[in-house]
Amino acid sequence: MSWIEAFILGIIQGLTEFLPISSTGHLYLGRHMFGLDDAGLFLDTMLHIGTLVAIFVYYKDEFIRMAKDPFGKRTFLLVVGTVPAIIVGLLFKDFFEEISRTGVTIGWEFLITGLFLYVADSIKNGHKKLDDITYADALFIGSFQALAIFPAISRSGMTIVASLFRKLDRGTAAYFSFLLSTPAILGAIVLQSKDLVEGSYEQISTSSLIIGCISSAVFGYIAVKWMINYLKKHSLKIFAYYVWALGILILLLQYTNVF
Repeated sequence: MSWIEAFILGIIQGLTEFLPISSTGHLYLGRHMFGLDDAGLFLDTMLHIGTLVAIFVYYKDEFIRMAKDPFGKRTFLLVVGTVPAIIVGLLFKDFFEEISRTGVTIGWEFLITGLFLYVADSIKNGHKKLDDITYADALFIGSFQALAIFPAISRSGMTIVASLFRKLDRGTAAYFSFLLSTPAILGAIVLQSKDLVEGSYEQISTSSLIIGCISSAVFGYIAVKWMINYLKKHSLKIFAYYVWALGILILLLQYTNVF
């Protein structure tokens, strides 16, 4: 992987992690374009380090607050919201690694993401702020996050959708969605770190990984800030139309054996 490829993949990861269009699905397409299919989940996870940095920077005040009160409600909301993804990830790890490697289902998954975004966008009268979120809300939102273990089901899209279903206001839906991503991304990085000692990284230079992570962090921070402000006043339907178009294109290319 050249540094230019790493930089481009970092941009893809940073932007699509927080736009509701699936970073994993887009990274699969990016890796395929650059002939890096064998890097698979390891490369995707390493690029997630950049977006984790972006979250820590953007939410620094939240994390400082939780560090001062580690047994407070906000901490337990993140714990409760992460439990479903942990359970699904541990039970079906091998299965989802296989479909992430082959990409055979990503066209359909983009279409499903679009459907959820389109339906959720019609929900009105969301009023809950961050302090109003209950543990039941967190568990419900976390259950939707668990669906994003499929490569082209958008994690941020599913958690925003679930938040809107639970009547969070639109800005809070995006804010909590990205905050909830922290333990999920951190957990994925820890699980994939074993590849560092098994040699899965041999085709990727350290310098390229660093460039990709920096690129991911910068564009991830931009995407977080932009998306929270965007969702307060604008529709999710534009993202639904985009992933629908992308999903249909992928299915057509697969049907004609081009992709």
